[in-house]
Amino acid sequence: MLLRFRAVSVRVRPRSASVVITLLLLTFALGAISMTTGDFPLTVWEVVRTVLGFGDPSTEFIVNRLRLPRVLIAVLVGAALALSGAVLQSLTRNPLGSPDFIGFANGSATGALIAILVFQGSMAEISLGALIGGTATAALAYLLAFRRGVQGFRLVLVGIGLSAMLLAANNYLVTRASLTGALAAQTWITGTLNGRTWTQLVPLLIALALLLPPTVYFGQKLALLELGDDKARALGVPVETTRLALLGVSVTLASVATAAAGPITFVALAAPQLARKLTAAPGPGLTAAAATGSLLLVASDLAVQRLFSPTPLPVGILTSAIGGTYLAWLLVREWRRNHL
Repeated sequence: MLLRFRAVSVRVRPRSASVVITLLLLTFALGAISMTTGDFPLTVWEVVRTVLGFGDPSTEFIVNRLRLPRVLIAVLVGAALALSGAVLQSLTRNPLGSPDFIGFANGSATGALIAILVFQGSMAEISLGALIGGTATAALAYLLAFRRGVQGFRLVLVGIGLSAMLLAANNYLVTRASLTGALAAQTWITGTLNGRTWTQLVPLLIALALLLPPTVYFGQKLALLELGDDKARALGVPVETTRLALLGVSVTLASVATAAAGPITFVALAAPQLARKLTAAPGPGLTAAAATGSLLLVASDLAVQRLFSPTPLPVGILTSAIGGTYLAWLLVREWRRNHL
């Protein structure tokens, strides 16, 4: 379906549009239910009234100050991780092309841990540390994988090695910290939305607002890169420049998400693949991936609040458990495709 707005035309696939709308509605519904959960139970109607400005002072404090920022951070972090994973999987043409495995998330965590444990940094300094760590890791992976261009499988293999080394470095930083710092860092490094407030939400919102335009602009060329470097060049795509720009966008998205909630696994790996299956559309499907990532993280956070009440676990523990199962299934499926 082709929609025209004066000089601008937009191609919309009905199935993809319906899937995205459904995912957004489910995310909204689960987010509203999530805000009813806690030490002071509320009804969905009370939550909606309060968000619209008709709640009493006590309910307004609980909803607007404590629970709403948590849900919004879950939505934005899930979308950022899913977009990062969708870009990487498309660039590498590999289902394991995810910031969780290529080392970008662990690199961001290393930078953030240094800011937390060594410099006792503020939220802005932690975000900067995560961005520097992720960018440095991506640059090193790119240089090590570069040989007359960057092939996807080489980038994945180099990234897995860097990820293991960075994970060891993160564990070392935690063990060398003071007891108080180690407890705070260990809670953060598992990936958590507990205690998140507007302080973490505002920088995340600003960063994503700045990142979305280049993601959309360069994302239009992802489908051409999936055809192969030679075909992409024949169609006028500057391959290495575009790949480097998309790699930078992916790293920054993962770093911003990690700074806000810690290294949450599984979402960047699974969301893009689930989105492709739901939409059955060619190409990376960035919008559907972002909507799927938001839904996955909001649903996971609701699950840890309900299943492990009154002391909810960090959401990263649940996503890691689910992600391990999903990874095992993915590896078995790929093995069967290649060997049966």
